[in-house]
Amino acid sequence: MSTAILTGQPVPGSSIEADLRSLGFDIRTATDAADAETLLAAVPADQRVAVVDTRFVGHTHALRLGLTDPRFPLAAVPGAVTAQPAGRQALTRAMARENSTSGGTALAVDSLADRIVTALDADGGEVHRPELGSLVAVVPADPQARNEARQAVGAVDDEAVRLKSAVKARDGFFTTFCISPYSRYLARWCARRGLTPNQVTTASLITALIAAGCAATGTRGGYVAAGLLLLLSFVLDCTDGQLARYSLQYSTLGAWLDATFDRAKEYAYYAGLALGAARGGDDVWALALGAMVLQTCRHVVDFSFNEANHDATANTSPTAALSGKLDSVGWTVWVRRMIVLPIGERWAMIAVLTAATTPRITFYALLVGCAFAATYTTAGRVLRSLTRKARRTDRAAQALADLADSGPLAGLLVRFLPGVARPTAALSAAAGAVMVTLGAWLWGPSWWVVLMAGAYVLLSAEAVARPLKGALDWLVPPVFRAAEYGMVLILAAKADVNGALPAAFGLVAAVAYHHYDTVYRIRGNAGAPPAWLVRAVGGQEGRTLLVAVLAAALTARQFTVALTVLAVAIALVVIAESIRFWVAAHRAGAPSVHDEGEPA
Repeated sequence: MSTAILTGQPVPGSSIEADLRSLGFDIRTATDAADAETLLAAVPADQRVAVVDTRFVGHTHALRLGLTDPRFPLAAVPGAVTAQPAGRQALTRAMARENSTSGGTALAVDSLADRIVTALDADGGEVHRPELGSLVAVVPADPQARNEARQAVGAVDDEAVRLKSAVKARDGFFTTFCISPYSRYLARWCARRGLTPNQVTTASLITALIAAGCAATGTRGGYVAAGLLLLLSFVLDCTDGQLARYSLQYSTLGAWLDATFDRAKEYAYYAGLALGAARGGDDVWALALGAMVLQTCRHVVDFSFNEANHDATANTSPTAALSGKLDSVGWTVWVRRMIVLPIGERWAMIAVLTAATTPRITFYALLVGCAFAATYTTAGRVLRSLTRKARRTDRAAQALADLADSGPLAGLLVRFLPGVARPTAALSAAAGAVMVTLGAWLWGPSWWVVLMAGAYVLLSAEAVARPLKGALDWLVPPVFRAAEYGMVLILAAKADVNGALPAAFGLVAAVAYHHYDTVYRIRGNAGAPPAWLVRAVGGQEGRTLLVAVLAAALTARQFTVALTVLAVAIALVVIAESIRFWVAAHRAGAPSVHDEGEPA
């Protein structure tokens, strides 16, 4: 239960009590500032509390945005302030200060809630103030102002604004114009029936898995059904976020489920297409694995670049300025969003091609589209990095080191590396990646590849030997991903035995889950996975060397079995630890982080 403390002189005909009760608040009325302080102290410390001026006039949704969003310890709109348990001490101190200043007298003119917000700001408290747009939230000073405010409230459709704000502010063309115009109403339908975003997220996952099963039948009817179900899954995927924004049902667990299930749905669908093609006598497992590798590397480029630059100082460049100018031309914004093939455009393309063509054509189109998108985005970010004069922070360097996923081998070698001038970390990582993947391509499973993998381990250690603060050091994690995943793909293809590529697909999927989980922990300010987990799964350089040794030492069939065992072992360890961590974070009430920017 949440508690709202009403302060100030009551206003006849005011709907404030009814509005607060509709938002789940229990109402308490204070006669003056001293009484408000007493009522605040009586509210249990583990509950949300709000201080609201009885003269408040505004939309219910303005109160909802200001007083019920679970992501912020402290939040306010004009005439109202709220604190979750994490912000209660700050609110109590601010209330006590205002009480001593006013002498505890009744408040006839000044708004106690607004004075508390001023005190919180003076104390350095981070008070969230939601963007209200056309919504009204005011404390009128006289009857005429009150009438004008009520007229302003009547002139704006509260529900229309709420529906509009449920849609992500920045999204792809397909999602914005083909899905969101009706999915927002589905979100409202779900909210009115008490459904939660997590339930909708789970329904989206189940729908996508059924779609993958239909694709695995290898029949034309199965492919058509798979395409339709994949689109339905995407509609539900949009709906869960819109439901969260519509009803402000944000949670740590929900943010993790939404992000993780998106990857699981897409990659499970790739596997379903590969199984369906195999039923028809066409082996496209290499294409399916290649699509997963390329898409994962694209995401790591996004994550690494953002982590390296989001808190950098002097973070400007001519390239960024040009991009800003292009954003002022409406049509260029949509073109640029479409050519990076975000999730909406990508899933629509996959669904249509699945229904109308073959899995091989679908994967060819996906690989070409993703390769172009990756080239476009990476080239632009490289140009920005080379032309901007940014000073990167220790936090950014640590985030990149965590994303690099270096294991015990690299950690041991770093101790013995000479402390002399060295090439950039990105150059070392790229040199090692080229050696190990090119070696696998030229020699296949052999001890020559083991030698190349050994050199890769040395160069990987050299790349992370110093803090990753260089202009292009954000490339280190995606280069490591490309090297590890690419080598597994090539060696499995070179093994030329049934089952090797599906086993490699499973291994890369398990490792990719570990890397995505690392990203979401960093985004949630929870740090990297525990050191024991990184050691248990070997680190990226350890796994690369191990796969090279297994390929050289075992027969093709034994290598397939080894990949399968390794995939299962890694999946069990990383998924179990991931579930433990996120459930614990959810129970502890950790603030959720919902990404409103990256649409892929």
